[in-house]
Amino acid sequence: MEKEFYLELCDNEWPLTYTDHDRPIVRAILFDNAGMLHFIRAVRDDGFGNVTIIETSGGGVEEGDADLEEAIRRELHEELGATVEIVGKIGTVSDYYNLIHRHNINHYFLCRLLSLGENDLTDDEKNRYHLRPLTLSFEDAVKEYENRATTRLGRLIAARELPILRRAKEMMDTL
Repeated sequence: MEKEFYLELCDNEWPLTYTDHDRPIVRAILFDNAGMLHFIRAVRDDGFGNVTIIETSGGGVEEGDADLEEAIRRELHEELGATVEIVGKIGTVSDYYNLIHRHNINHYFLCRLLSLGENDLTDDEKNRYHLRPLTLSFEDAVKEYENRATTRLGRLIAARELPILRRAKEMMDTL
């Protein structure tokens, strides 16, 4: 059995003053039958800057989630209205957001899209972060992450997600 992918990253964009909490997060590389990948685009204007980013769907594990798989199913339904099949776990990325004093433990899953319906975004996600679904080919997704890496937040996200995206592509190629 192949060892699970693991990556530990530091935040070199903002100075580290202290870290006051760990946040377990679930994220997915979500693909459909046509081989397209589904992401979230966000437009932010906050302490991280005025930026447009691409990110995998997902979010914080909540107290009521029975396990990580339940959490990723819930997050994908909330953000994309997606019902999914979990193909497998891609790996874990440990990273930091020094600006908000947080250590993230990102658990990534490879998921196959079964159906899309209405999402359940919060008003904050819709109006403050302008979250919108984004569907891209693998090649276009890599380009999008690279193009968004011109900002501090974009560099943090690309450092975390490009290695996972490439590992997911290797896994998809064996399906």
